Amino acid sequence: MTGGNLQQLRRVGHKGADAIRRGNTLESFEAAVAAGVDMIELDVLWTREGHPRLPPQARTPLVIAHDWEDAAGRDPLTLAQALDAFTRPPLDRIEFDLDLKLAGREDEVVEMLHERDLLPRAMTSGMEVSSIHRLRRLEPALRRGWTFPKITRDWRKNRWARPLVAGGLVTLRRRAPAIARRGIERLEPAAMWAFHPVITRRLVATTRSAGVELIAWTVDDLPTMRRLVDLGVDGICTNDPRLFAQL
Repeated sequence: MTGGNLQQLRRVGHKGADAIRRGNTLESFEAAVAAGVDMIELDVLWTREGHPRLPPQARTPLVIAHDWEDAAGRDPLTLAQALDAFTRPPLDRIEFDLDLKLAGREDEVVEMLHERDLLPRAMTSGMEVSSIHRLRRLEPALRRGWTFPKITRDWRKNRWARPLVAGGLVTLRRRAPAIARRGIERLEPAAMWAFHPVITRRLVATTRSAGVELIAWTVDDLPTMRRLVDLGVDGICTNDPRLFAQL
């Protein structure tokens, strides 16, 4: 995608449309489709009772939840239920990204995609390098995304931590293109999912020269969306896909 080309921008709904309906639910996925997304990102998690070290027959199913607290606070969809929904209207024409929150059960993910003939519309993403390598071995045809940087929480929400975070982001923005080059060579991803404050023209140029999509996460305001489109990102992930119509 050339800089500023909205026609080719990948419009991604984070957890569906978390700003419209509670994320990681069928209602949120359907709201995202109604808002005009091209792709839905959903979180895939194994719980303590589904640890990979347990025998397969003893594991609880993979679920659609952001973390263990989220999974415990409601009755989450299973991955099987979510994938079944992507075989039926209104989700049957939408691409989706499975954001694997924990490594260790990639074989089940690949098997379920094959069972439903969903591989052509699927992408996976994640921060765990071991998971990305394993997915490449299990199914080379599956589009794999690398989520960058590896963080477990948004420290910007903590007032005391904001000065440290701001300084860290300045350093990370400067180093991101070199880190991206090395990571792309090692992981061979189809896409790099980058935390939007670290994206610069140099990072866009790095991913473009490698033939790798650059998708910004998670962006919920128009000025930042416009800045990223001007930089030339290939996609934007947002909790409120209604914003795309205003671009």
